[in-house]
Amino acid sequence: MFDRIRRSFDLVRASAEVLRQDNRLLLFPLISAGAWLLLVAAFALPVFGLASVDGIGEGGLYSIGFLFYVVQYFVIFYFNTALVGAVMIRLDGGSPTLAGGLRIANGRLPAILGYAVISATVGVILRAIQERLGFVGRLVVGLIGAGWALATFLVVPVIVTRDRGPMESISESTALLKRTWGENVTGHIGMGAAFGLVYFGLAGGSVLLAALLLAAGAVSPVFFFLFGAVVVLALLACVLFQATLTGIYSAVLYRYAVDGSGSAGFDNGLLASSFQQKP
Repeated sequence: MFDRIRRSFDLVRASAEVLRQDNRLLLFPLISAGAWLLLVAAFALPVFGLASVDGIGEGGLYSIGFLFYVVQYFVIFYFNTALVGAVMIRLDGGSPTLAGGLRIANGRLPAILGYAVISATVGVILRAIQERLGFVGRLVVGLIGAGWALATFLVVPVIVTRDRGPMESISESTALLKRTWGENVTGHIGMGAAFGLVYFGLAGGSVLLAALLLAAGAVSPVFFFLFGAVVVLALLACVLFQATLTGIYSAVLYRYAVDGSGSAGFDNGLLASSFQQKP
Protein backbone atom coordinates (compact mmCIF):
# COMPACT_ATOMS: atom_id res chain seq x y z
CA MET A 1 0.00 0.00 0.00
CA PHE A 2 2.72 2.46 1.01
CA ASP A 3 4.71 1.57 -2.11
CA ARG A 4 1.72 2.51 -4.26
CA ILE A 5 1.30 5.82 -2.44
CA ARG A 6 4.99 6.59 -2.89
CA ARG A 7 4.80 5.63 -6.55
CA SER A 8 1.83 7.94 -7.11
CA PHE A 9 3.84 10.91 -5.82
CA ASP A 10 6.77 9.82 -8.03
CA LEU A 11 4.45 9.89 -11.04
CA VAL A 12 3.16 13.35 -10.13
CA ARG A 13 6.72 14.64 -9.85
CA ALA A 14 7.69 13.06 -13.16
CA SER A 15 4.64 14.57 -14.87
CA ALA A 16 5.43 17.91 -13.29
CA GLU A 17 8.87 17.76 -14.90
CA VAL A 18 7.24 17.72 -18.32
CA LEU A 19 5.08 20.67 -17.28
CA ARG A 20 8.12 22.47 -15.91
CA GLN A 21 9.76 22.18 -19.33
CA ASP A 22 6.78 23.91 -20.92
CA ASN A 23 4.30 25.57 -18.56
CA ARG A 24 2.34 26.86 -21.55
CA LEU A 25 0.60 23.48 -21.47
CA LEU A 26 -1.51 24.91 -18.63
CA LEU A 27 -3.24 27.13 -21.18
CA PHE A 28 -5.25 24.25 -22.66
CA PRO A 29 -7.16 23.28 -19.47
CA LEU A 30 -7.48 26.97 -18.57
CA ILE A 31 -9.17 27.84 -21.86
CA SER A 32 -11.24 24.65 -21.60
CA ALA A 33 -12.51 25.73 -18.17
CA GLY A 34 -13.44 29.16 -19.52
CA ALA A 35 -15.26 27.63 -22.48
CA TRP A 36 -17.09 25.25 -20.13
CA LEU A 37 -18.31 28.13 -17.96
CA LEU A 38 -19.64 29.93 -21.04
CA LEU A 39 -21.33 26.70 -22.10
CA VAL A 40 -23.04 26.30 -18.73
CA ALA A 41 -24.29 29.88 -18.90
CA ALA A 42 -25.52 29.38 -22.46
CA PHE A 43 -27.56 26.33 -21.42
CA ALA A 44 -28.67 27.52 -17.99
CA LEU A 45 -30.52 30.66 -19.12
CA PRO A 46 -32.75 28.92 -21.72
CA VAL A 47 -33.42 26.01 -19.34
CA PHE A 48 -34.58 28.37 -16.59
CA GLY A 49 -36.89 30.00 -19.10
CA LEU A 50 -38.29 26.69 -20.32
CA ALA A 51 -38.83 25.51 -16.77
CA SER A 52 -41.57 28.11 -16.39
CA VAL A 53 -43.33 26.86 -19.53
CA ASP A 54 -45.85 24.05 -19.09
CA GLY A 55 -45.55 20.98 -21.27
CA ILE A 56 -41.80 20.63 -21.63
CA GLY A 57 -42.03 17.21 -19.99
CA GLU A 58 -39.44 14.73 -18.82
CA GLY A 59 -38.56 13.78 -22.38
CA GLY A 60 -37.73 17.37 -23.22
CA LEU A 61 -35.52 17.70 -20.18
CA TYR A 62 -33.65 14.52 -21.09
CA SER A 63 -33.18 15.80 -24.65
CA ILE A 64 -31.75 19.08 -23.37
CA GLY A 65 -29.58 17.18 -20.91
CA PHE A 66 -28.25 14.93 -23.66
CA LEU A 67 -27.45 17.90 -25.88
CA PHE A 68 -25.65 19.56 -22.97
CA TYR A 69 -23.64 16.39 -22.37
CA VAL A 70 -22.62 16.23 -26.02
CA VAL A 71 -21.49 19.85 -26.21
CA GLN A 72 -19.79 19.64 -22.82
CA TYR A 73 -17.84 16.52 -23.72
CA PHE A 74 -16.95 18.00 -27.10
CA VAL A 75 -15.41 21.05 -25.43
CA ILE A 76 -13.51 18.92 -22.91
CA PHE A 77 -12.24 16.41 -25.47
CA TYR A 78 -11.33 19.13 -27.95
CA PHE A 79 -8.97 20.87 -25.55
CA ASN A 80 -7.71 17.54 -24.17
CA THR A 81 -6.82 16.56 -27.72
CA ALA A 82 -5.01 19.87 -28.18
CA LEU A 83 -3.14 19.35 -24.90
CA VAL A 84 -2.11 15.76 -25.68
CA GLY A 85 -1.10 16.83 -29.19
CA ALA A 86 1.14 19.51 -27.73
CA VAL A 87 2.63 17.02 -25.26
CA MET A 88 3.40 14.62 -28.12
CA ILE A 89 5.28 17.42 -29.85
CA ARG A 90 7.27 17.98 -26.66
CA LEU A 91 8.01 14.25 -26.32
CA ASP A 92 9.32 14.24 -29.89
CA GLY A 93 11.75 17.00 -28.98
CA GLY A 94 9.77 19.86 -30.48
CA SER A 95 8.52 23.10 -28.97
CA PRO A 96 4.72 23.00 -28.71
CA THR A 97 2.58 26.11 -29.00
CA LEU A 98 -1.05 26.85 -28.27
CA ALA A 99 -1.75 27.25 -31.98
CA GLY A 100 0.02 23.97 -32.75
CA GLY A 101 -2.06 22.02 -30.24
CA LEU A 102 -5.31 23.59 -31.45
CA ARG A 103 -4.32 22.79 -35.04
CA ILE A 104 -4.02 19.12 -34.13
CA ALA A 105 -7.44 19.19 -32.44
CA ASN A 106 -8.97 20.91 -35.47
CA GLY A 107 -7.76 18.04 -37.62
CA ARG A 108 -9.55 15.52 -35.40
CA LEU A 109 -12.98 17.18 -35.14
CA PRO A 110 -15.07 14.25 -36.51
CA ALA A 111 -13.45 11.78 -34.09
CA ILE A 112 -13.81 14.21 -31.18
CA LEU A 113 -17.50 14.78 -31.95
CA GLY A 114 -18.15 11.05 -32.30
CA TYR A 115 -16.41 10.34 -29.01
CA ALA A 116 -18.42 13.12 -27.36
CA VAL A 117 -21.69 11.59 -28.58
CA ILE A 118 -20.69 8.15 -27.29
CA SER A 119 -19.63 9.55 -23.92
CA ALA A 120 -22.83 11.60 -23.66
CA THR A 121 -24.91 8.50 -24.38
CA VAL A 122 -23.09 6.57 -21.67
CA GLY A 123 -23.50 9.49 -19.26
CA VAL A 124 -27.26 9.81 -19.84
CA ILE A 125 -27.76 6.05 -19.45
CA LEU A 126 -25.79 5.97 -16.21
CA ARG A 127 -27.68 8.95 -14.85
CA ALA A 128 -31.01 7.30 -15.67
CA ILE A 129 -29.90 4.13 -13.88
CA GLN A 130 -28.82 6.12 -10.85
CA GLU A 131 -32.10 8.03 -10.63
CA ARG A 132 -34.29 4.95 -10.95
CA LEU A 133 -32.42 2.53 -8.70
CA GLY A 134 -31.43 4.84 -5.84
CA PHE A 135 -28.58 3.58 -3.67
CA VAL A 136 -28.13 0.41 -5.71
CA GLY A 137 -28.08 2.54 -8.84
CA ARG A 138 -25.30 4.68 -7.41
CA LEU A 139 -23.21 1.57 -6.74
CA VAL A 140 -23.82 0.22 -10.24
CA VAL A 141 -23.07 3.58 -11.82
CA GLY A 142 -19.89 3.88 -9.76
CA LEU A 143 -18.61 0.50 -10.96
CA ILE A 144 -19.56 1.05 -14.59
CA GLY A 145 -18.18 4.59 -14.53
CA ALA A 146 -14.85 3.40 -13.14
CA GLY A 147 -14.63 0.70 -15.81
CA TRP A 148 -15.47 3.20 -18.54
CA ALA A 149 -12.83 5.62 -17.29
CA LEU A 150 -10.17 2.89 -17.37
CA ALA A 151 -11.21 1.62 -20.78
CA THR A 152 -11.12 5.10 -22.34
CA PHE A 153 -8.07 6.49 -20.54
CA LEU A 154 -5.93 6.37 -23.69
CA VAL A 155 -8.63 7.29 -26.21
CA VAL A 156 -7.42 10.87 -26.71
CA PRO A 157 -3.76 9.87 -27.35
CA VAL A 158 -5.03 7.29 -29.87
CA ILE A 159 -7.11 9.95 -31.63
CA VAL A 160 -4.11 12.28 -31.71
CA THR A 161 -1.53 9.80 -33.01
CA ARG A 162 -3.63 7.34 -35.04
CA ASP A 163 -6.35 9.69 -36.36
CA ARG A 164 -8.96 6.95 -35.97
CA GLY A 165 -12.68 7.02 -35.35
CA PRO A 166 -14.16 7.01 -31.86
CA MET A 167 -15.08 3.33 -31.72
CA GLU A 168 -11.69 2.23 -33.05
CA SER A 169 -9.99 4.55 -30.56
CA ILE A 170 -11.96 3.12 -27.62
CA SER A 171 -11.15 -0.41 -28.77
CA GLU A 172 -7.44 0.34 -29.09
CA SER A 173 -7.37 2.14 -25.72
CA THR A 174 -8.86 -0.92 -24.02
CA ALA A 175 -6.49 -3.28 -25.83
CA LEU A 176 -3.45 -1.23 -24.85
CA LEU A 177 -4.40 -1.25 -21.18
CA LYS A 178 -5.10 -4.98 -21.11
CA ARG A 179 -2.03 -5.91 -23.11
CA THR A 180 0.48 -3.75 -21.28
CA TRP A 181 -0.59 -3.36 -17.69
CA GLY A 182 -3.74 -5.33 -17.16
CA GLU A 183 -6.84 -3.87 -15.59
CA ASN A 184 -5.57 -2.91 -12.16
CA VAL A 185 -4.60 0.68 -12.87
CA THR A 186 -2.92 1.67 -9.64
CA GLY A 187 -0.91 4.49 -11.13
CA HIS A 188 -3.97 6.33 -12.43
CA ILE A 189 -5.76 5.90 -9.11
CA GLY A 190 -2.62 6.91 -7.25
CA MET A 191 -2.42 10.25 -9.04
CA GLY A 192 -6.01 10.97 -8.07
CA ALA A 193 -5.26 10.00 -4.49
CA ALA A 194 -2.22 12.26 -4.42
CA PHE A 195 -4.27 15.27 -5.49
CA GLY A 196 -7.00 14.21 -3.08
CA LEU A 197 -4.50 14.62 -0.27
CA VAL A 198 -3.55 18.04 -1.62
CA TYR A 199 -7.20 19.15 -1.72
CA PHE A 200 -7.86 17.76 1.73
CA GLY A 201 -4.78 19.45 3.18
CA LEU A 202 -5.60 22.77 1.56
CA ALA A 203 -9.25 22.73 2.60
CA GLY A 204 -8.56 21.39 6.08
CA GLY A 205 -5.71 23.79 6.70
CA SER A 206 -7.82 26.71 5.53
CA VAL A 207 -10.71 25.79 7.82
CA LEU A 208 -8.36 25.36 10.78
CA LEU A 209 -6.65 28.68 10.12
CA ALA A 210 -9.99 30.43 9.71
CA ALA A 211 -11.21 28.96 13.01
CA LEU A 212 -8.09 30.14 14.82
CA LEU A 213 -8.42 33.63 13.38
CA LEU A 214 -12.09 33.73 14.26
CA ALA A 215 -11.32 32.65 17.82
CA ALA A 216 -8.75 35.43 18.09
CA GLY A 217 -11.47 37.93 17.19
CA ALA A 218 -9.04 40.31 15.53
CA VAL A 219 -10.12 40.00 11.91
CA SER A 220 -12.78 41.78 9.89
CA PRO A 221 -15.45 40.34 7.56
CA VAL A 222 -13.54 41.81 4.63
CA PHE A 223 -10.50 39.81 5.61
CA PHE A 224 -12.52 36.60 5.71
CA PHE A 225 -13.97 37.38 2.30
CA LEU A 226 -10.50 37.88 0.84
CA PHE A 227 -9.24 34.80 2.67
CA GLY A 228 -12.06 32.71 1.18
CA ALA A 229 -11.33 34.08 -2.30
CA VAL A 230 -7.67 33.11 -1.98
CA VAL A 231 -8.60 29.59 -0.88
CA VAL A 232 -11.01 29.17 -3.81
CA LEU A 233 -8.38 30.40 -6.25
CA ALA A 234 -5.84 27.99 -4.75
CA LEU A 235 -8.26 25.09 -5.18
CA LEU A 236 -8.97 26.10 -8.77
CA ALA A 237 -5.23 26.30 -9.45
CA CYS A 238 -4.84 22.75 -8.13
CA VAL A 239 -7.67 21.56 -10.38
CA LEU A 240 -5.98 23.21 -13.37
CA PHE A 241 -2.64 21.66 -12.45
CA GLN A 242 -4.21 18.21 -12.06
CA ALA A 243 -6.00 18.41 -15.41
CA THR A 244 -2.75 19.33 -17.14
CA LEU A 245 -0.77 16.58 -15.42
CA THR A 246 -3.43 14.01 -16.30
CA GLY A 247 -3.19 14.96 -19.97
CA ILE A 248 0.59 14.73 -19.85
CA TYR A 249 0.38 11.41 -18.02
CA SER A 250 -1.97 9.88 -20.60
CA ALA A 251 0.26 10.97 -23.48
CA VAL A 252 3.42 9.48 -21.94
CA LEU A 253 1.67 6.28 -20.90
CA TYR A 254 0.40 5.85 -24.44
CA ARG A 255 3.88 6.37 -25.83
CA TYR A 256 5.23 3.82 -23.38
CA ALA A 257 2.44 1.36 -24.20
CA VAL A 258 3.17 1.56 -27.92
CA ASP A 259 6.98 1.37 -28.01
CA GLY A 260 8.01 0.76 -24.39
CA SER A 261 10.08 3.90 -24.15
CA GLY A 262 10.25 6.41 -21.35
CA SER A 263 10.11 10.02 -22.41
CA ALA A 264 10.64 13.50 -21.06
CA GLY A 265 11.95 12.58 -17.65
CA PHE A 266 9.86 9.46 -17.06
CA ASP A 267 11.85 6.48 -15.88
CA ASN A 268 11.05 3.22 -17.67
CA GLY A 269 11.01 1.24 -14.42
CA LEU A 270 8.73 3.78 -12.79
CA LEU A 271 6.27 3.65 -15.66
CA ALA A 272 6.31 -0.12 -15.81
CA SER A 273 5.53 -0.32 -12.08
CA SER A 274 2.73 2.22 -12.27
CA PHE A 275 0.30 -0.47 -13.38
CA GLN A 276 0.25 -3.92 -11.85
CA GLN A 277 -0.52 -7.01 -13.90
CA LYS A 278 -3.19 -9.22 -12.46
CA PRO A 279 -1.78 -12.60 -11.38
